[in-house]
Amino acid sequence: MTHIEPELLERVNAWLTPAFDKETQDQIKETIALNPEGLKESFYKDLEFGTGGMRGVMGIGTNRINKYTLGRSTQGLSEYMLEYFPDETPKVAIAYDCRHNSKTLAKVVADVFSANGIEVFLFEDLRPTPELSFALKYLNCHCGIVLTASHNPPEYNGYKVYWQDGGQLVPPQDTEIVNKINETPYSNIKFDANDSLIHYIGKDVDDVFINASVEKGSFNTNQSAKDNLTIVFTSLHGTSITLVPETLKRAGYKNVHIVKEQEVPNGDFPTVASPNPEEPAALKMALELADKVNADIVIGTDPDCDRLGVAVRNSENKLQLLNGNQTMLMMTDFLLKQWQHEGKITGNEFIASTIVSTPMMSVLGDAYNVESKIVLTGFKWIAKLIHDFKNLDFIGGGEESFGFMVGDFVRDKDAVTSTLLACEVAAQAKAKGSSFFEELIKLYVTHGFYKERLISLTKKGIEGAEEIKQMMVDARENPLTVVNGSKVVKVEDYQLSITKNMITGKEETIDIPKSNVLIYYTEDGSKVALRPSGTEPKIKFYISVNTKLDNVSAFKTTEQKLEQKIDAIVQDMKLA
Repeated sequence: MTHIEPELLERVNAWLTPAFDKETQDQIKETIALNPEGLKESFYKDLEFGTGGMRGVMGIGTNRINKYTLGRSTQGLSEYMLEYFPDETPKVAIAYDCRHNSKTLAKVVADVFSANGIEVFLFEDLRPTPELSFALKYLNCHCGIVLTASHNPPEYNGYKVYWQDGGQLVPPQDTEIVNKINETPYSNIKFDANDSLIHYIGKDVDDVFINASVEKGSFNTNQSAKDNLTIVFTSLHGTSITLVPETLKRAGYKNVHIVKEQEVPNGDFPTVASPNPEEPAALKMALELADKVNADIVIGTDPDCDRLGVAVRNSENKLQLLNGNQTMLMMTDFLLKQWQHEGKITGNEFIASTIVSTPMMSVLGDAYNVESKIVLTGFKWIAKLIHDFKNLDFIGGGEESFGFMVGDFVRDKDAVTSTLLACEVAAQAKAKGSSFFEELIKLYVTHGFYKERLISLTKKGIEGAEEIKQMMVDARENPLTVVNGSKVVKVEDYQLSITKNMITGKEETIDIPKSNVLIYYTEDGSKVALRPSGTEPKIKFYISVNTKLDNVSAFKTTEQKLEQKIDAIVQDMKLA
């Protein structure tokens, strides 16, 4: 064992003590003998909380998802809650998705909470993530946990933490809780459940949530319009099958075709390379079914049902997958129109989006005289806005990565209500002789044609993490001055909290929390953002360009010009 570094050996040996069960110890000994390099990946650091909580590969070690890393997080969180709520019995709601081990790990988490005297409401079976956010508030809980790794590959799982308002952890709770967890030795984990404190929940909460989704996601669409809309839906082997079909049914949509091969929850996701609705391949089977039944709209959700991919028929009547920005713009504009029609826009409303999403969201807000608030990536920041601005009404908002939130009854991205909303948009458009796609083009004519593309570079393992880190250091130390021949006029550095005007040299402070994001703005209106992913081994480049669109018939040629411009930026930045 001389080839294992002393510091790593110390971390490994800590897991060969009586605080860990025999099965874990045997696995470690086997790994030492057969795969010492794998041991390094498993133990070289502690699994960290990122933008989506804690997410990682399942297995033994401090850098893996297992009963001990989740148990330690839960023990630290329990101790924090008991200190934070000294005069009451804290309550926590727990949900989980279709991942391997999710049900078992959820019970481990419930056991640890209950062993610490915390009352637990545990879903009896897998459920969508947005229902946890709703249930937490509905049951007056202090905290919520979801066991999920969203759209990551099958070997992953994760642990998302929600606070009293139904949103994910934000400052100051996040840092305080992480510090508490880091102070917690594995030997302190209380695994012996107090079963009297664990309550199982299911259909009773489902019914209330579905009815709330129908209420928030329906907008006076007449029944004939609903009957005239043909929908194809796929759950991509995930949790949405438990709620979305019933939600559409209760809202009056009868013509719904479900992709049967992907209907049964399965943590192996056997019919797709990745259960990510951002990737066209994930919706291949749904698109094939849609062509058979001549569907107007195709919707697919990720495994924990917080994000949705939407495909609609384009000007040539062919199904086209929209990107997250396009779906977000259409749903936001639809909500704004409804609020305006009902006379509810009074100057006390806002919509929200993120710094790497389309700038067109702010343009939309201005057009309706509604404030558009822009926050860091992650819906926890949108939830924080709702919490911080209680005097304002939140209409809706989203981010480019296929997430959307309708109102504030759920405080996270919600593919249940958003699926219904997308169908409302499509049904009303078709009823007036238009289509979802044509209404999108009309938005571009009115507000300007904004076109975005995401480039993701995957860099796995320890070396990959270092490479991503160095790419961000290089971008900061040697910022671009020109992108595709257009002068960089402004640089926003969210890690340094500085906006710099590159023409005048003037610097201003960015008044939102720090984040490892760098954004370039050019003279011709292009925008390029660089950001390491908080949940995957990737560095992401978000490119946005725009121009005027004179009329609907000019859409295709104008789109080609914008695509060519993005291609040129990709080449110029050597991203291809």
